[in-house]
Amino acid sequence: MPNQLSKENSLYLRQHAENPVHWYAWGPEALAAAVRADKPLLVSIGYSACHWCHVMAHESFEDDYIATIMNKHFVCIKVDREERPDVDQIYMEAVQMIQQRGGWPLNVFCLPDGRPFFGGTYFPAEDRGQGIIPWPQLCMRIADFYKRSKSELVENADAIQKNILAGAQADNSVGATDGWAGELLCEAAQGICGNHDDQYGGFGGAPKFPPAMALNFLGAIRPLASSKLAKRIDSVAHQTLRAMAHGGLFDQFGGGFARYSVDDHWLIPHFEKMLYDNALLIESYTRGWLDAREPLYVAVIEETIGWLDREMSAPGGGFHAALDADSEGEEGRYYVWTPEEVDAVLGPALAREVRTAYNITREGNFEHGRSNPALAEGDYAERERLAGARAQLLAHREAERVPPAKDTKISLAWNAMMVRALADAGYYLNRPEWTRRARQALDFLWDSLVRETDDGSAIQSVYYEGSGARVAGFLHDYALLAEACLAVAGKIDWLEAGASTIYRQRAKACVDEALASFGDADSVGYYFTAEGAETPVARRKEWFDNATPAGNSVMLHALSGLYALTGEGRYAAEFERMLPAYSDYARKVAAGVAHALEAIASHRAGIAVIQFGSGIDPKALRDRLAQKPWRRVFVLRSEALAPDTIQVCLGTQCHAPTDDLDAALTEF
Repeated sequence: MPNQLSKENSLYLRQHAENPVHWYAWGPEALAAAVRADKPLLVSIGYSACHWCHVMAHESFEDDYIATIMNKHFVCIKVDREERPDVDQIYMEAVQMIQQRGGWPLNVFCLPDGRPFFGGTYFPAEDRGQGIIPWPQLCMRIADFYKRSKSELVENADAIQKNILAGAQADNSVGATDGWAGELLCEAAQGICGNHDDQYGGFGGAPKFPPAMALNFLGAIRPLASSKLAKRIDSVAHQTLRAMAHGGLFDQFGGGFARYSVDDHWLIPHFEKMLYDNALLIESYTRGWLDAREPLYVAVIEETIGWLDREMSAPGGGFHAALDADSEGEEGRYYVWTPEEVDAVLGPALAREVRTAYNITREGNFEHGRSNPALAEGDYAERERLAGARAQLLAHREAERVPPAKDTKISLAWNAMMVRALADAGYYLNRPEWTRRARQALDFLWDSLVRETDDGSAIQSVYYEGSGARVAGFLHDYALLAEACLAVAGKIDWLEAGASTIYRQRAKACVDEALASFGDADSVGYYFTAEGAETPVARRKEWFDNATPAGNSVMLHALSGLYALTGEGRYAAEFERMLPAYSDYARKVAAGVAHALEAIASHRAGIAVIQFGSGIDPKALRDRLAQKPWRRVFVLRSEALAPDTIQVCLGTQCHAPTDDLDAALTEF
């Protein structure tokens, strides 16, 4: 008998629609039911591609006995964290307070009004000797305690709420006494580099997440760094980029990156593929190629975008959200190989070469004697020679194996990140079809998720095919859409003169709405939710990057970009007003605010605005810029300039217009 989730659009919620648990979706109906029945809320949060979410669902939420316990004693709510990041954010903070760690699945017990008093992550269905209380026993204990000692749970909830509110107040006052100092950028870069794994690449130990935002910051600070620090940055960045490109985190036969590596060597990933990781990594490899001209980086970009085209493109122009880690009930089954399988597809001779190059052995490096391919061969020419074999293995995989489930929701924020990545990759690698694809996706987002009124632009966060836009946008939706508009505006005149105008206007509309709806008149930074939005427990500000950039970090990029383009002092004032908030973070947790630090570094190095007259060949200009290291740049056609002239502005300094293309770019 389906529960209420069968009517939902979210794939994650619908995955639980046949559970015997009487799930509600998040909303006033569930909270009202808990108040009427005087039952605690059980809020369970996850996402469709989450392996351990599936495990707990199979073990506990599909079990009739356990479901009976849950239904009897709780009002149960299922939340898709990708659809409702505001709910996830609050309850994740609560669980981190309680358990000193967090993750998904996230299971939180709350008073009927939504205030949390206890929670954790994965709980097994039975005692396995791991020191984790089994889920049914935990539910029974909490239900019994709620009946006997409800006042103590209310005290717990009060304390957690006070701590969350205190944290919000601390965020509001961050930087009130400490100013921003220019040397903090290099200190932050040194701190990040100091945590680099010089043996295997990446930062820290396992699990290793692809550190795209840290790499992008290091690239942005490089022009401001000493020669010693710049040399260290080069070593760190390119060792990590090469390690990820060679490892099993990258799908060697199909393109695209998995979520993270469970080991130090980048060999075995958690196999889910997320749109946002791949957007961030396309950016990192594009910038890495501009710095080092490594052909492997181009191959990684091409194959990742090939995967996007094959598997992630949605009708109308957007991109789907994610691929599951599991298929046929096993994690990674779609991606791993035995030697016999490779031999059957390629024949013994060619298979032997592929197995050697990609470390596919009889012992296996994964489960059940299977191997996850990783490129052991260091010679790029050998990799190119095996391209045909990889294509055969990919074709076999697609034809003969059951693919992982796909979450087809369209996240505005994640799509905006991909727009930004494709616009630049297309420009610098001379692939106009990629830049056009970025524009197509951006136009889809604007047409489908933005409503323009006399009062401003209202953005929705998620789009579902067949039911349209849902969920009022959050800060990062506005800021990332502005960034996407700026990215397309900065490169599209290469392909269509004057096309940038509409995207510059849209970027302004997004940022102006964010300033009005998410701003704090009393302190620095912007709230995650809009003024007037219903938010559980407390209205928060998001300072730290997670898997995706924090909304406040992206606002710095959008503000500095608009200031470079428009010269409007209000954008510069907002940008400078925020900087003190990052002074302590830059010293102590630089990797956690790397996206913000990248914006500050790019601003300090001087964002470039290059305007060219109608007689300048934009393709020739593109060719020159693609020969230089990366920096943030807007390339715009100008009717105000004489036809055969070009003018370059770096930061607030503009050079005189000239008809000499090479001379104009000398200081670039």
